[in-house]
Amino acid sequence: MENIVSKIIEDTSNSERVFCKFLSANDTGETGGHQSGIYIPQNSVSLIFNTPGIKGENKKVFNKIKWQDDFETDVHFNYYGRGTRNEYRITGLGRKFPFLKPEFTGSLVVILKQKDTSYKGYVLETEEEINYFLDYFGITPAETNRLINTESNPEEKEKLAIQEFIKSLTTDFPSSEQMSLEAQRIQNLVFDHNEYIQLKPDDKLLDWTEVEYRLFRAIEHDRYASLIKNGFSDVEKFIELANQVLNRRKSRAGKSLEHHLSSLFTGNSITFTSQGITEGNKKPDFIFPSIESYHNASFPVEKLASLAAKTTCKDRWRQVLNEADRLRSQNKFLCTLQQGISSAQLEEMKSEKVVLVVPARYIKTYPQKYQTDIWSVKKFIEYIKEIEK
Repeated sequence: MENIVSKIIEDTSNSERVFCKFLSANDTGETGGHQSGIYIPQNSVSLIFNTPGIKGENKKVFNKIKWQDDFETDVHFNYYGRGTRNEYRITGLGRKFPFLKPEFTGSLVVILKQKDTSYKGYVLETEEEINYFLDYFGITPAETNRLINTESNPEEKEKLAIQEFIKSLTTDFPSSEQMSLEAQRIQNLVFDHNEYIQLKPDDKLLDWTEVEYRLFRAIEHDRYASLIKNGFSDVEKFIELANQVLNRRKSRAGKSLEHHLSSLFTGNSITFTSQGITEGNKKPDFIFPSIESYHNASFPVEKLASLAAKTTCKDRWRQVLNEADRLRSQNKFLCTLQQGISSAQLEEMKSEKVVLVVPARYIKTYPQKYQTDIWSVKKFIEYIKEIEK
């Protein structure tokens, strides 16, 4: 189920028109009528014709539809306007077409007119598939048999995508990397604007982070809600669970920023090494362009850069000072999601050549005197691109 509905959702992003209807007995030929085929209502003419049919005339256009992202059929887009008839149908699917049979009456057919004017079709048979599709687009069964708006209800889409991911899990909790990548997938799928990875990386970083937070909390609720509701037999079991939850939260938060930055760098075609070992087994979060370049004594030091990723850094920023000996005289970059640091600490950072990198909208939370010294994520990415030329 997840595969076919996810494919429909993916394909809608490249669609000019999206139509859905429940296959009727007349569509599938169960009534014995000779006009079996998929009936298209008047309100959805633009799915198959650029202009409506003219009463008194028949119209036919030949086309192809790829079904279930698997096989293709030649079809006829028909308008029957002669005599008493005034209707549109998709016919010519052929006797071997598997879905226009009586047993598929009541299935939901989804037809997509792609932006390149090609067509895709899907037939959803199970109640679970149908309900997921309807819920995702925020429509009821009464709102089918028409073109649908695929841009509505992003919050509901996100909730459904999160629920589907939780259902798919085969482990108690996914790894921190899997959690971050899934949050990115959901955010990119539901809210689109994948181009923001290059155009607005500051916004993308925060968007991914926010979705991951909601995803993580949803998994926590799924795993622990009933256990907490039923209570604990003794204090030790309560403490054990509380420590387990807290440790997992700390672990996830510590790695989340690093995972999202990695995806931003990859999406901007930046070369880097994460967790590369420098001197004395030290591990900066990121070395640009690579740890091999860092250890190559002939590689220009001005073409090297390091970046630490710390969700908060008020008291831990000094840890970055000695992570890379070759860069002691260079700027040391520190990316954080913390909003606001005191002037005294910012002055000390400046004297140690530590440059803060924060999402652009957070810069205004810092003392005004130091705001021009703070880099946005986009500015940092552009700097790395420049030195990597």
